[in-house]
Amino acid sequence: MASVATTERLYTFEEFLQLERTSPVRHEFVRGRRFAMAGGSARHNRIVRNWITLLAAAEVGTPCTTYFSDVLVKVSPTASYYPDVMVCCDPTDADEYTKRRPCLLVEVLSPSTEHIDLREKLLNYLSLPSLQSYVIVHQERALVEQHDRDEHGEWRLRVVQSDGVVPVPCLEAELAMADIYAGVQLEMA
Repeated sequence: MASVATTERLYTFEEFLQLERTSPVRHEFVRGRRFAMAGGSARHNRIVRNWITLLAAAEVGTPCTTYFSDVLVKVSPTASYYPDVMVCCDPTDADEYTKRRPCLLVEVLSPSTEHIDLREKLLNYLSLPSLQSYVIVHQERALVEQHDRDEHGEWRLRVVQSDGVVPVPCLEAELAMADIYAGVQLEMA
């Protein structure tokens, strides 16, 4: 989903949240500015739906909850985003609108947001102490880039293609690429 700055006025996070709760359009918050979110394609939507379905099944019996793009993740006092998919397992992270301690964040790349997802969000998301995995999903071909935190707190990149599996550490699950891309017409390489 694309973001476009809606105003030059700078807001505090609290002002942003107050406006966001009554706005008919969702916005992300970066350095005091509100950025309107654009809609995604049918392919983007299908991939997100597949993730939600798979993660919701994997979370059964755990303290974790899977959210889609209507719940904010606050990564710092100056940045909050609506990730495509988010898993939170910390019961103290109880705000209804904003989560601060996710263990998994997933973004499905779109041409209009690819540069944000691969740079700005990557840097901001990896700064979250609770995050175990940031997954970037390509929608044109079966390709996932997964940034996982290892046992020493270092970030490692894993690239998963076509018939591989994507581990979800906080749910102790693995998602097959065939299930992630089920029903999605992919471009031939």
